[in-house]
Amino acid sequence: MPEIVVKIDSLREVLRRRNISQAKLARMIECSASYLSELLQRKYTPSPEIREKILNVLNSADYSGHPQVNWSDLFETGDAGMEKNMSQRIIIFDTTLRDGEQSPGASMNIEEKVEVARQLARLGVDVIEAGFPISSDRDFEAVNLIAREVKGPIIAGLCRANDKDIRRAYEAVAPAERKRIHTFIATSDIHMEHKLRKTRPEVLKMAIDAVKLAKSLCDDVEFSAEDATRSDIDFLCEIVEAVIAAGATTVNIPDTVGYAMPDEFGKLIATIKTRVKNIDQAVISVHCHNDLGLAVANSLSAIRNGAGQVECTINGLGERAGNASIEEVVMALITRQDSFGVTTGVNSKEIMRSSRLISDITGIQVQPNKAIVGANAFAHESGIHQHGMLANSKTYEIMNPEDVGAGETKIVIGIHSGKHAVLRKLMEMGYELDDVQLEKIVQRVKVVAEKKKEVTERDLESIVTDEATMVDEQFKLDYLQVICGTSTIPSTVIRILHNEEEITKVAIGVGSIDSLYKAIDEATALPHRLVDYIVHSISGGTDAIGEVTVRIADENGRIFNGRGSSTDIIESSAKAYIHALNRLATQNPTINPQHDTL
Repeated sequence: MPEIVVKIDSLREVLRRRNISQAKLARMIECSASYLSELLQRKYTPSPEIREKILNVLNSADYSGHPQVNWSDLFETGDAGMEKNMSQRIIIFDTTLRDGEQSPGASMNIEEKVEVARQLARLGVDVIEAGFPISSDRDFEAVNLIAREVKGPIIAGLCRANDKDIRRAYEAVAPAERKRIHTFIATSDIHMEHKLRKTRPEVLKMAIDAVKLAKSLCDDVEFSAEDATRSDIDFLCEIVEAVIAAGATTVNIPDTVGYAMPDEFGKLIATIKTRVKNIDQAVISVHCHNDLGLAVANSLSAIRNGAGQVECTINGLGERAGNASIEEVVMALITRQDSFGVTTGVNSKEIMRSSRLISDITGIQVQPNKAIVGANAFAHESGIHQHGMLANSKTYEIMNPEDVGAGETKIVIGIHSGKHAVLRKLMEMGYELDDVQLEKIVQRVKVVAEKKKEVTERDLESIVTDEATMVDEQFKLDYLQVICGTSTIPSTVIRILHNEEEITKVAIGVGSIDSLYKAIDEATALPHRLVDYIVHSISGGTDAIGEVTVRIADENGRIFNGRGSSTDIIESSAKAYIHALNRLATQNPTINPQHDTL
């Protein structure tokens, strides 16, 4: 049957004369902008419903002043050029709402499934497997609602190879503009013997009958040979050929238990392509599980060997160890287009949003080092890597984070960071430092990073302020131990260096800070009184830097401020108090308009 395609130039001219933008037309015919864009690239054949909507819109009363548009003005039968273009495009079949939801703890309610389906349409997937309608009334309702409300992608329903399942699946997807029935049966000996308790001839007949029934209801029929990678190759080729003859338009070769190796799986696809006589009448699809961590590798190997559709899920969700991850498959094809020579219709800039939506809804968080969408996917902490990244991002990044909607590259300031990264970050924050100051700050960064892993901008501000407000240190903190508890009298042991002389003191108090400050007072022996003590957290979390500010007054009432910061609030308090005492010792008071002496 010849393909119907859009006359691209003719449609664009009609839109121009009526002053209708492509985005506006998409809204008027109730389809996604990405789907319409791909229609105009001849990546899809427009359904009869879409063709009728386009003609009705362009010939509506709103445009009565323009010539009537006829079917032949906008559409024609496809040619070899279209087939060549389509053969270079991999169909992305998303099964997050079906196989992904089977991941333990990943179940969604109907409203959540519809929201995910809408995001998948924005992402630009070609097929959304919305669920398994026979499994429950809830799943049927979700698939049916998605079929009615989500425009653009094909909406598929999964069903076993029996009459009741197939009719229920069709009933669920019937409202969709573009619909598919996806039926399956196991073909491996172990499944046929122990699960189905059927012989090969019985399974072959069931598969053919299922596809014929599905085809009588829906033009687009996919057949899956469950556990294909552990099936006898002769029987697998036989059943694939038979279901294509019965009307299947897509034949899926699943690695159901993640057993195959990439070279084996690629060879299997190549064998099917060679031995199945009518394989040119259907698209070869693959559905790979990740039990051995090879789902994406197997999917890519299949593409190299002739597969035209890949079934995958957002974040790799799915049974057991999950499925091939859509973000990894798509970005591999984009990043290594030179190697694969194929394209997809996915809008990669929606990848991160899709990933976060699935995480938020299911509560299953993405591991930080997950490819493409992990928190660390575009983060760099190593000083060598950071230096290279600052010189040219391509030294350590093969993708731009913006291309997957991940924002900018993250230069993480941590224990492994070097001067280049710290200096760049401080310059971005508006600081100008000399080499001596920079060296001190880098060392402080490493000390803080040992305790709290990542140093935030606010942490850096505090460290820089510490260094900028540093005075001649007549007193230096050398050792500190504070003991406190519900049944213990708070006590402090402190050792302070004064002109290289060690001064050790012990004190008790009503609380840990009281005992600390009494010990410091004894060690420094400077007349003063504590005016104020303020503590606050610079950033969130139990490992946050705590910042302490103290104010002391000398005998004449002059005020001396001190500040200190550390991941330990006791240490921050000691640093702040000694900082103020050093100001007092060097007669470097804080300006206070309340005192005429300043």
